[in-house]
Amino acid sequence: MTSLAHTDTIFALSSGPPPSGVAIVRVSGPGVRFGLETLVDSIPEPRRASLATIWAGGELIDRGLVLFFPAPASFTGEDVAEFHVHGGRAVVATLLRALSALPGFRPAEAGEFTRRAFQNERLDLTQVEGLADLIAAETEAQRRQALRQSDGSLSRLYEGWRERLIRARALIEAELDFPDEQDVPGSVSAEAWEIAGGLEQELVNHLADRRGERLRDGAEVVILGAPNAGKSSLLNAIARRDVAIVTPEPGTTRDMIEARLDLDGYPVTLVDTAGLREAEGVVEREGIRRAEARARDANLVLWLFDATEPPSPSPIAGAVRVATKIDLIDSAADRSRLASAADVCVSARSSEGLESLLELLSERVAKALPAAESPLITRARHRAAISACLEAVRAAVRGQGIPLEVRAEYLRQAADSLARITGRIDVEDLLDVIFRDFCIGK
Repeated sequence: MTSLAHTDTIFALSSGPPPSGVAIVRVSGPGVRFGLETLVDSIPEPRRASLATIWAGGELIDRGLVLFFPAPASFTGEDVAEFHVHGGRAVVATLLRALSALPGFRPAEAGEFTRRAFQNERLDLTQVEGLADLIAAETEAQRRQALRQSDGSLSRLYEGWRERLIRARALIEAELDFPDEQDVPGSVSAEAWEIAGGLEQELVNHLADRRGERLRDGAEVVILGAPNAGKSSLLNAIARRDVAIVTPEPGTTRDMIEARLDLDGYPVTLVDTAGLREAEGVVEREGIRRAEARARDANLVLWLFDATEPPSPSPIAGAVRVATKIDLIDSAADRSRLASAADVCVSARSSEGLESLLELLSERVAKALPAAESPLITRARHRAAISACLEAVRAAVRGQGIPLEVRAEYLRQAADSLARITGRIDVEDLLDVIFRDFCIGK
């Protein structure tokens, strides 16, 4: 991949929408110096904030801070400027109009600043994806994982593997090209297979660890139980808002209702479902079928039963048993009986037991999404490329009966699979997909 010289200069509001205390307008491209000279009369000292008066056509726009980052030491690798102005709608709109009136300037498209950073080799694709995850991070654990990836930890891991494959290929090709040279031992390819064999196991271990994808997507906790077991009431109590409709009528919930939670830094989606029973209606039966299917794929299932009725067995093995409506139980003997039948007893009305339930959920989710300091796979495209790499490495390592040239070709394919993850080769068809979800100004 080579750096690209863009002919147009792009600009966008890179902070939140007005009104706000401060608005940041970012500009990148070959016309940045001209734009600064036109709007603020001079180019500020590089990488130092300067208080400036911003003009357009003789009209004062605002007084604010202006920064200049000359190429190539900028986020995009191009000349970049930032205008830090007051965040009123009129101020921002006037500044954007003034920039738009400059020759060769146009509004940036979504993700275009980051795309230029990639094209100018300031970031690779894993860092781009880590940056996107950092912007979208909802919890502390997601933030830490995204920050590691945006800082290049995943890139360094994959580039290290790729360099080892290149070294193995070089050893094999040395034996192929110079079989009679005294300074090239005849068994030099044996070292190549040691390198490839060690890498094979590392790839297997890397693929087996799904914590990165789970953390990025979040854990899913499905609430199951009979009609009127208190599922929707519990969802509302945990979410601390009216997410689901609660009525005494059985079968009120027919489709799945979700609430996003942050449990001790881990992202969780809590899913309310249709009550399980022998339903007569087509719609309710479909809701029950979907509830059971969702529960089978969930990270954790809460099986709710009414504390005033005999407990029913969970249809999902390993579910957390939750006795609800505990506020209706006064007898110490009945409470003791429930303690042996349930993992936790709660009341959505009085909030009794909710803290214990949340602690239990946090413990279970932490086990499903344990923290990791090592770089992890976070996307399906990474997993597909690593799988292709592993398949090629295995073919090379285990292909003792095939020509050495063919085995070397397998190693080349493996190295290319790793290069596609970071964007070194053959990724043009991926770029629109990767950048389409970025916000304007980033």
